[in-house]
Amino acid sequence: MRLWTLHPRYLDARGLVAAWREALLAQKVLAGKTRGYRHHPQLLRFRAQQKPLPAIAAFLTALAREATRRGYHFDASKISRPRTRRQIPETRGQLQYEWQHLLTKLRTRDPRLYRQLRALPQPDPHPLFRLTPGPVQPWERPTPPKRRTNPKTNSKTSPKRQRRATPAYQPPILNSEFPFIPRLSLPEPPFKSY
Repeated sequence: MRLWTLHPRYLDARGLVAAWREALLAQKVLAGKTRGYRHHPQLLRFRAQQKPLPAIAAFLTALAREATRRGYHFDASKISRPRTRRQIPETRGQLQYEWQHLLTKLRTRDPRLYRQLRALPQPDPHPLFRLTPGPVQPWERPTPPKRRTNPKTNSKTSPKRQRRATPAYQPPILNSEFPFIPRLSLPEPPFKSY
């Protein structure tokens, strides 16, 4: 789940749709209508508000406006009422962290948009958030570095050593001392060898 501090205009189509779906899920969690994701760290800043539901509704409203601007049809009737106009303080460090996170995603997912956005020094925040000085939030869980792919074997390796390949499947050899046992045709194994 990612409830972006960034303004929704920076998100690509996939990112905007995902943000909408995840924010709707967050709204259900905050309303107590689902048990999953109750302790998700992205919800902490909404739970810290006096009225969390109006805050997430304001977040969703900005996403719906951006979708409408692009010609998408998000069902705004799913947004709870009332909505708040009060902004939530968020740190510049958190905004910059999310900006780099988004650029990393866009580099592979939408290279054209990546080229347009990468030169932007300071992105705008989501309308719900008011920027304050400070570092990345302590609830943020930085993603671990991706494992490198070995070009010779096209397999993923850890930074220190290569994983040992699983041997190919070998059907069992039947004992020739018992010729009265018919040779069985065995099905293919349910796993792939690497």
